[in-house]
Formats: sequence, structure tokens, C-alpha cells
Amino acid sequence: MKVAVFGLGYVGCVMAACLAHDGHQVLGVDINPTKVDLLNAGQSPILESGLQELVSMGVQSGKLGATVDHQSVVQQSDISVICVGTPSRDNGSLRVEDVEHVCEQIGTDLRNTPAYHVVVVRSTVLPGTVEGRLIPILELASGRKAGVDFGVCMNPEFLREGSAIRDYTQPGLFVIGELDQRSGDVLQAIYQSIPLSPIRTTLRTAEMVKYTCNAFHAMKVVFGNEIGMIAKANGVDGQEVMQIICQDHHLNISPTYLRPGFAFGGSCLPKDLRAILYRAKELDIDVPMLGSILQSNHGHVQTAIRMVEKTGKHKVGVLGLSFKPGTDDVRESPTITLIETLIGRGYQVRIFDQTIQLARLIGANKAFLEKGIPHITTLMCGSIDELVDQSDVLVVSNHSPEFRDVPGKVRPGQILIDLVGIAKDGQLPEGQYQGICW
Repeated sequence: MKVAVFGLGYVGCVMAACLAHDGHQVLGVDINPTKVDLLNAGQSPILESGLQELVSMGVQSGKLGATVDHQSVVQQSDISVICVGTPSRDNGSLRVEDVEHVCEQIGTDLRNTPAYHVVVVRSTVLPGTVEGRLIPILELASGRKAGVDFGVCMNPEFLREGSAIRDYTQPGLFVIGELDQRSGDVLQAIYQSIPLSPIRTTLRTAEMVKYTCNAFHAMKVVFGNEIGMIAKANGVDGQEVMQIICQDHHLNISPTYLRPGFAFGGSCLPKDLRAILYRAKELDIDVPMLGSILQSNHGHVQTAIRMVEKTGKHKVGVLGLSFKPGTDDVRESPTITLIETLIGRGYQVRIFDQTIQLARLIGANKAFLEKGIPHITTLMCGSIDELVDQSDVLVVSNHSPEFRDVPGKVRPGQILIDLVGIAKDGQLPEGQYQGICW
């Protein structure tokens, strides 16, 4: 295919060279004549392992070239890929003027391009940018309709400096955000040499995935460093600790716990986090990220409480009392905090949890429940149907299998607040269904 790559910085130059190596006809566009001259001379404008060889081969084969003149480039291409930078302003906001300017150029060229053309945003932009800012610019400049006369995709890159070519050819994650299926089909066609099948999703989801990955990577670096400092102060090798931690692919390096939903609780996580924070304090070690976890978790419980308050209804049925399904452990369950707060604010609360047999609770488990909700026996329902009949708002707080039928029991006028994602299948209209993180 014929591909135009706008922006010959780190991402654009790597992509252009790799596409040319795959046999596509690639023309890079950049406002910097030095970059253009270097690339046309077979020289890589940036330092990256293996890139010089790819650039040289691409230019020698006639598959790779560059220009400072964008005019007619779009007309001679099937796809335009935008790889210009999106730097931060002093206040942390994103500067997307360069991306917008390129979209205006591409849109102007599309006005005189009769063939179907796909515009691909590879630059890192915040969720909603492509739909809310870039597509309108393309449509206004071209006089054409996105999704009808031309295609649009968001194709986030996951390239690490020093291993960019390997990351391109053997990606761990391959995402195509598409305005419509036709747009995604055209873009996927240029990646036939990549062994990994793409995850095809919406434009906004693809934009969000990129930021989520980078935030997660940044968090892991800080987490490792904070743990390392505490470990060292206790006479322990922090690197050895993290090497052991990373060998657990069942819980630690896995999807486990990485699912948006309700707050964490139980007898381990809150207690152990407080203990290690106290030890860090004793040793005068500053661990701001670890120190913010409990505060953030508490804030998530408050979000759930506000969701109930915003309904304007006062009869609330809570499904699930323990902090997770399959256990009667209610110690530090966030649901207890939610119920205790609602009762204190005058709400009529009913509860159903078939795993909680009050007569069988003993020890610290029983003490925690009775301290949080002293009159718990008067609030418990014997069945889901009984709870539904007596409530105007239903709150699902854990993944117990018996709760899967709850959406089908919701009557007109009732609202279901889903804290775990158990009813995301669209059974209920938007006005009756609310998800905490979706």
C-alpha cells in the first residue's frame, strides 16, 4: 500500500522504515528539512538500534522517501499516519496544535482526493480528542464526511526507545481504534507481517489504553522504588524481593485485581498496607504512592455513596455484605462502610447475602460486623426477591453468582447501581442502570 507518515520524529521514523521494510511505498512528511534530507540520503534522523539499516535499505529499494511539502502526498496515498508530537504545557495540559494543523493539511488535500482514504492518528492524544477535535477539522477542511467519504483510526504505539523495532515487529499489545469497520480493515492490512492479531475497539478506548499503559508503567517504577527503599532500610535486597514477586503470574503479574469495580477490603490488604506504611514512617522513609492507596480506596467508597444519594430515592437494597463472593468474611468490607454511612444519613437499608449466617459468625469477624451495623439482624432479607420488593435502589457489591439474575428482577422505576460489572450486558436502559467505573 501507499502510506504517508506525517512527522519524522521517533515514532514516525521507526514506523516509516518498518513499513517500507514490509514492502509498502512510504513517504515521510516533516517540516524540518534536515530530517528530510537525512532520510533521503539513507541516514536515520534518530539514534535507534537497527534503524539505520532499515532506513538505508528502504531508500535504496525506492520504498522510502521524505518531503517537506505535504501537498499532493495524500492524493498519492491510501493511508495517512499522523505521528507528530503532543508535548505538555507548563500546567500539564496537552498541546495538540501540531496534530490539529496536520489534520487541517490532510483535510485540505482530501478535498481533491476522489479515492477513499484512511487517516490514522498515531500521536498520543487524550480520550475524545479524535472524535471531538480532529474529525471536525478533517471534515471542515475536506468538505467530506468521516466514516463515509474517508476513514479514521486511532492506532496507539507502544515503542520503547532502544528496542523500538522489536516492539514494532513483535508487539505485546496491538490496538486499532476505528470509527467504522472499513477504516479498521484498511489499517489492519498494512500490518500483515505482525504476528499478533489486533484488538479492534472504539477510538476513545484506544486513546485511553495508551494513557493507561503509560500510567501503569510509571506506577510500577515508583512502586518498585518505594518497596526497595523500605526493603533496604530493613536489611533486605529490594531487587531480590521484586524478582520473587514477579515470578507469581497467578496474582502479581496477571489480570487479577486489575478490574475496575468496588473498593478492596478484607482481613489482609488494609491491615498489611497500614503496617508497612507505619514501618516506613518509623524509618523516616517517604512513600507517597503507597501512602495514597488507602485514601484513594476510601474515596472510591464515597463515590458509591454519592451514586446512591444522586438517585433521590431512600429505600436501598444492598446485595452482598462480604468483601468478595464465596466467603463470610466481612472484616473491613467496603460494603459495611457504605451501609453504615447510608443508615447514618437516614436511608432505609435492606441487605441480602446468602453466605452470611449471623449465628455462625465468631471472633473478630462478628465483632467488626456488630460494631459497624449493630442492628444487622433487622436489616437482613431472606431472599433476593424480598429485598427487591422492599427497595427502590439496588446496589450490587460483589460477584456472587446468584446476583446474575438481579437485572431481570428490576421493575420500572427502580435503579440498579452496579459496583462490580455484573449487569453490563445492556439488559437495563441507561436511566435504570449505573456502573461505578463504566
